Amino acid sequence: MQNRLIAARVTPLPSRGGNSVCQTVTPITAARGAGVLFFGFMLASSLFFTGCSSRISRDTGDAAPREPIDISGIPDAVPRNEALSRYGNPVSYEVMGHRYYTLKSRNGYIERGIASWYGTKFHGRRTSSGEPYDLYKMTAAHKTLPLPTYARVTNLKNGRSVIVKINDRGPFHSNRIIDLSYAAAAKLGILEYGTGLVKVEAINPSAPKKPVLAARESAAQQESSLFLQVGAFRNKDNAQRLSSKLQNANIGDIHIMEASNASGPIYRVRIGPLDSVDEADRLSSTLISKGYSGAQVVID
Repeated sequence: MQNRLIAARVTPLPSRGGNSVCQTVTPITAARGAGVLFFGFMLASSLFFTGCSSRISRDTGDAAPREPIDISGIPDAVPRNEALSRYGNPVSYEVMGHRYYTLKSRNGYIERGIASWYGTKFHGRRTSSGEPYDLYKMTAAHKTLPLPTYARVTNLKNGRSVIVKINDRGPFHSNRIIDLSYAAAAKLGILEYGTGLVKVEAINPSAPKKPVLAARESAAQQESSLFLQVGAFRNKDNAQRLSSKLQNANIGDIHIMEASNASGPIYRVRIGPLDSVDEADRLSSTLISKGYSGAQVVID
């Protein structure tokens, strides 16, 4: 779940020429997703715990439904070809000083990272695409994928997998890649933890369907390690200099991981592996306080 406290809803309308964006502004109170486009007045939220013993977010008051529901009968979203939403697809938008660029295509998109979820506080409110948020449907929010996009989301810890329709913008937290509806988070098994390590794969409805093996939780559990990547360099000396500075600052367990691509070797300076999302969030704050901004969560 992510807080979406804002001063106004700004609904961007992509121009026919694609080079400019028209806007309509309607005053609101804490509406989710749709209001943050081009208006940076919101509070960034942190990790929420909403299990059986704690159903209310300690930060925003968002929550799961009061009465538990049977989610087994809630079907996955069914991918189908749809035109881009009239709303929520600007060329770019800015939130809290950070500019996001809407992807021109969803094809081939795969990303690993941290998922959060949102619940009753935003139930029935307008999403960035204009559709109402329904916490009992299989939907999600994403910062840059075109709206709508259908995606398969897999919990990297237990192997559970669902298909969601991405129809909203968010989460605007530096360490989150997707914000799931209550139903999607429940089916993935991340409600009680507040967040989860996931893989997000965009689906092309026109492509031939690939067979999906049934999830076997005991066998599907993966050793997914969580890191913070502070920098990546072509020059190994630069990576070693950053590593030395971080070590002198006593910031975690520092590693230089070498990889390569078509352009040659690349040296990634990472901290970890980390024990939890909480630790990643705390460490991110520590890095920022020491002048190291832009650290990214990486899951290997």
